[in-house]
Amino acid sequence: MAEGSVQRREGTTDQIHPDAAVQEPAPPAFTRKLRKAAVGTSCDIRLRLSVAGFPEPLLTWYHDGEPLPPSEAQDAGGLWIRDCRTSDAGLYTCVATNELGEASCSAVLAVMDLGEGNPKPP
Repeated sequence: MAEGSVQRREGTTDQIHPDAAVQEPAPPAFTRKLRKAAVGTSCDIRLRLSVAGFPEPLLTWYHDGEPLPPSEAQDAGGLWIRDCRTSDAGLYTCVATNELGEASCSAVLAVMDLGEGNPKPP
């Protein structure tokens, strides 16, 4: 068998590339941090972020210091807040954790009641 090859079942071989990337263990680090944002009531907004680390960090979200329950609105790219209400305003924090450490970032979300949908006085 040729050097740099791996014998596979059924006689097939795969080449091993000497420069193939091997991911080194690393603590979480935000490569894109949360930014402050403002949105009108009834609008959708996504608080975007990006985090690196290996093993892949677990993300935990907080609103004004209270943990948010895990949901499909949360993913590795951020947090969706749909149909915003004034109660959604406040400080959002994301904590990324893996076995090598933890990192966090925070930003303020302002939700403005633009009065849309309210009847105008005569």
